[in-house]
Amino acid sequence: MDTRTHPVTLRIERIRDALKVHQAQAVLVPSSDPHLSEYLPERWQGREWSSGFTGSMGTLAVSLSEAVLFADSRYWSQAEAELRGTGIRLEKIPTGAATHHNDWLARQAGQGGTVLVDGQVLGLAAEKALRATLAAAGATLRTDIDVFAEVWADRPGLPTNAVFEHLPPFATQTRADKLMRVRGAMAQHTCSLHFVSSVDDIAWILNLRGADVSYNPVFISHLLISATDATLFVADGKIDATLTARLAADGVTVKPYAQAPATLAAVPAGTRVLVDPRRVTYGLRQNLAASVVVVEAINPSTLFKSRKNATEAEFVRQAMREDGAAMCEFYAWFEEAVKSQTLTEIDVADKLSAARTKRAGFKDLSFPVIAGFNANGALPHYRATDASHATIKGDGLLLIDSGGQYLGGTTDITRTWAIGTVNASQRRGYTAVLKGTIGLTRTLFPEATPSPFLDSIARAPLWAEGLDYGHGTGHGVGYYLNVHEGPQSISKAIPEPHHAMEEGMITSIEPGLYREGHWGVRIENLVLNVAVDTPEKGAFGKMLGFETLTLCPIDLTCIERSMLNADEVKWINDYHTTVRERLSPLVTGTALDWLQRKTLAF
Repeated sequence: MDTRTHPVTLRIERIRDALKVHQAQAVLVPSSDPHLSEYLPERWQGREWSSGFTGSMGTLAVSLSEAVLFADSRYWSQAEAELRGTGIRLEKIPTGAATHHNDWLARQAGQGGTVLVDGQVLGLAAEKALRATLAAAGATLRTDIDVFAEVWADRPGLPTNAVFEHLPPFATQTRADKLMRVRGAMAQHTCSLHFVSSVDDIAWILNLRGADVSYNPVFISHLLISATDATLFVADGKIDATLTARLAADGVTVKPYAQAPATLAAVPAGTRVLVDPRRVTYGLRQNLAASVVVVEAINPSTLFKSRKNATEAEFVRQAMREDGAAMCEFYAWFEEAVKSQTLTEIDVADKLSAARTKRAGFKDLSFPVIAGFNANGALPHYRATDASHATIKGDGLLLIDSGGQYLGGTTDITRTWAIGTVNASQRRGYTAVLKGTIGLTRTLFPEATPSPFLDSIARAPLWAEGLDYGHGTGHGVGYYLNVHEGPQSISKAIPEPHHAMEEGMITSIEPGLYREGHWGVRIENLVLNVAVDTPEKGAFGKMLGFETLTLCPIDLTCIERSMLNADEVKWINDYHTTVRERLSPLVTGTALDWLQRKTLAF
């Protein structure tokens, strides 16, 4: 397509027209919304609309002469393909948290120049860093202009999906109890108000769920909690009269979403307000008067909801059994179908999703199925589309990353399967990844160990082969909530106090290996932090270990047996015994046959 007539190019030109109107030199377009969510409602997908890049993370910066997308290694191949013909340049950055765009914007603005960004979608920490970089270059930052209000004519409005309750028995704590716990944390900070914008925190605190964001059961809202009551700001019509009354019984008043800024502006002078600087935008924060005392700390609910109680953990185990049964049904079908039918990656995604819908407690997928054959498997966030997908034929590796939302938990699993014959390089790579999964899964560690400290354990077997991967090793997972949940992160992140690993946390373990243009491997299980008794009987503090929650066989045909030691072989056999015992009662026929064959002793 001619670059001059590409739809994205025309949209970039409209953005530049807006820059000229406001006498600015550049604009920053982050991948965020007024709640700093990872997954965005359509209204705030301005970066995708203006660039054509569909990855979940990335930052667009547009000046009067250039347009650049900043993305990390997970998205390089995808971005190069999707940006082709748009005139937008890809800037490869080391991690998603890198701030190279700030320096680029400063150079584009220059002395006396101006950079625009919508403060309503810009985090507090991001605003401080950007403003400081611009100031050093003699440039200024304007946060009062949303260029998409001017250039995106058919921009979607606010989501209108109804909000509903997450009810017992799956909701194991009452709304009143959760509010009481949050108020206890507020008191520790000597704060009389707590403002929450992160939609997963709000959903957890109030035992509510929604459908405003694809695959995550959350709804667009803000919440202001006082020592005696709370106000939920949500769009009109999303909460019916019955639910409004139930909320009122717990001291929660429902008000229109648009009233949140004015309510913050009316907070009396001297009031101490608790906000999480990483979960509240600069634009919202600015509504609080200078005379209000703002206490910045992590949302207490973020810590509370990361630690699943014993009852929740048992519901998660049940959800994992249902999820595992669905995968047995799918893989039994796939193993036979691929021999006689022409299957595509889309067929894989559709059939696996259909198998999940039959399971008890299933509500939705937790993210779009990633089914990548050979070269597509080397793209960590690949998604097959009608316009671009592969047929599964010949020899190679098929990577399938998928998950479901159940009333009793959220699942996320990756398996890589041999199709036809695999070569020696694939075997060694697959086995190194598997060794990383096993090694970290078997690790014991003191309670409160910063989660990033564990990252190198999974990477060590790959490093020994001169290999590595560009994404984190593990992310927290919600309880019928977001599939990506903090505060823990097993990654190369610089450790912070809130990264402490605590009993009850659920985290993924998912090392990988990607040969661009050829194949990819990832093996992912979800694990639960559990207390472990050691011979020292706690003399050196409480020790934690991982209970593997995910239940699905691991492909043994890809393994280079000579790379495994006896303990690793035992772990595989023990895991497969557990998988067989827990799933056998839930499957029959060909699914049961497949399960039994795939869990034979190795």
